[in-house]
Amino acid sequence: MFTVFLRASVRVPRLTLVPALMHVPGGNPLPSRSSARLAALTVAAVCSAASTVVIAAPAHADSVRIHDIQGTTRTSPYAGQQVTDVTGIVTGVRTYGSSRGFWIQDPKPDADPATSEGVFVFTSSTPKVAVGDAVTVSGTVSEFVPGGTSSGNQALTEIVRPTVTVVSSGNAVPAATVVNAWSVPTAYAPAGDPAANNSINGLTLRPGKYALDYYESLEGMNVQVSDVRVVGATDPFTELWVTVKPWENRNRRGGTVYGSYDSQNTGRLQIQSLGKVADFPTANVGDKLTGATAGPLDYNQFGGYTLVANQLGTLQSAGLERETTQKQKNGELAVATYNVENLDPADATFEEHASAIVNNLQSPDIVSLEEIQDNNGAKNDGTVSADQTVQKLIDAIVAAGGPRYDWRAIDPANNTDGGEPGGNIRQVFLFNPERVSFTDRAGGDATTAAGVTEVRGKAALTVSPGRIDPANAAFTNSRKPLAGEFSFRGRTVFVIANHFNSKGGDQALTSQYQPVARSSETQRHQQAALVNAFVKDILDTQKNADVIALGDINDFEFSDTAEILEGDGELWSAIKSLPRSERYSYVYQGNSQVLDQILVSPSIRRGCDFEYDSVHINSEFNDQISDHDPQVLRFKP
Repeated sequence: MFTVFLRASVRVPRLTLVPALMHVPGGNPLPSRSSARLAALTVAAVCSAASTVVIAAPAHADSVRIHDIQGTTRTSPYAGQQVTDVTGIVTGVRTYGSSRGFWIQDPKPDADPATSEGVFVFTSSTPKVAVGDAVTVSGTVSEFVPGGTSSGNQALTEIVRPTVTVVSSGNAVPAATVVNAWSVPTAYAPAGDPAANNSINGLTLRPGKYALDYYESLEGMNVQVSDVRVVGATDPFTELWVTVKPWENRNRRGGTVYGSYDSQNTGRLQIQSLGKVADFPTANVGDKLTGATAGPLDYNQFGGYTLVANQLGTLQSAGLERETTQKQKNGELAVATYNVENLDPADATFEEHASAIVNNLQSPDIVSLEEIQDNNGAKNDGTVSADQTVQKLIDAIVAAGGPRYDWRAIDPANNTDGGEPGGNIRQVFLFNPERVSFTDRAGGDATTAAGVTEVRGKAALTVSPGRIDPANAAFTNSRKPLAGEFSFRGRTVFVIANHFNSKGGDQALTSQYQPVARSSETQRHQQAALVNAFVKDILDTQKNADVIALGDINDFEFSDTAEILEGDGELWSAIKSLPRSERYSYVYQGNSQVLDQILVSPSIRRGCDFEYDSVHINSEFNDQISDHDPQVLRFKP
């Protein structure tokens, strides 16, 4: 329970801004996996140890109203100043975590839609007020940046170091502002000011034109959504995502698809709760919260604008079920990719992963596994072998009724491939020896680069398994691609298992910098270029070679990363054979999106005799065993 509260309310340095101060753009890790989300807590703790508070010379302002404090931009005109006797009605109280405090709202709003009538009062200790109290608050106006200024996040206007007087109790709470499909604009955010590093902080809010401006104009206010569909399942931190726009890029399973950089999906909103953890709904994508969900509108590090509910709608299940792909025919080769999320022998998910591979994926002939950890997981003692991890999974697959897979992998050098420190994650090939054989060529290790040669007029790998250019700077602190040569019914198939650099360091969609910076792309672009060059070497040697590059690409099918990987037709991302609404393998902040891909060479694509399936067994469910959905390709070599 403590972990849940900490995730929802962790605080990092408070920075009190004067209007002349601007944040410099930076890169706080944006988690693309659950492990990265937990790591953000550690980052926050480190940042808070080096906090700096900048306060302007005190300037007392008597009897200012909340809308005066909030102003018409994202930064308060009173930032750094003392304010006295600010009046309001308490609309919500947060008694847990490191962000204890309460929200107040002025029951007598002004006529300007750009100015919020609510504000958070940060007390640090448990507040001694109750919802419905009429209070006066004196203190310092502060702009708190969740995640720290380097994160690029917007600032949350607060009153800190407060003196609070309860004037009366039992007052009616100001009516909640209804947030719905008609109130949220279609356009997402204004372009930032080039003179301020593309920050939107200093721009006058236009809540009738931009969704981020609309939400900002309600910061701290009591808001309400009604009969909303869940587009991000309940996570371990007691939060979920809904949409107030039912038809915005909807897919058949109830999610909201992220299909381009201009498709941020403005109807998404995160929901947390001020109530008991046990009372929070356990929801899957497609479920509904019927009736009203209401409470103050907050802004936090892990999702931006968040409705912190003191009233939750009733959960209505949509009955979403996990998918099962088709079984490959005798003449078809089934190749899959599956990120098993930091799997090590101490995990309790082996039986579930085995069942997924046998029953939902129908025992593919070749499975590329990503995030297989070494034999003692995150224990950082120099262990790099993963034979116990892999064998435990193979045994579980047999127990689930599947084939006894064989496997190939290359152990990384200790702590060189990124991921959880001490975990030494790597890609592993599983293959069914009853259906497919592996061509072993000795010499592949953590530092030896695989190459392409010609044997009897056909392409062959110099080492198999082997790693692609492992010493290249593009793979520093990142997983090195694993190449293997397989044979199916006398036909050679080259498979390259990838796990590209994560999105850590990219700015959030709700960043104060618009358009957002995606700094992590630089390394992925370099990695994609190297893999493409390796595939090109194969195809230059044998034009009709069957080549598959697959794995956790950590980028979208429409991204520059995918375009570089595809090159001049050397590869093609087969997920694009699906309708746009079906293209997703991961759900992040309510956006169903592509991270996992299987790319194929022209010989496989041209025949059009293949089937692609993104098998949705994890990303949409609250009880997921991994945060990724596996992908399966069936074709006739």
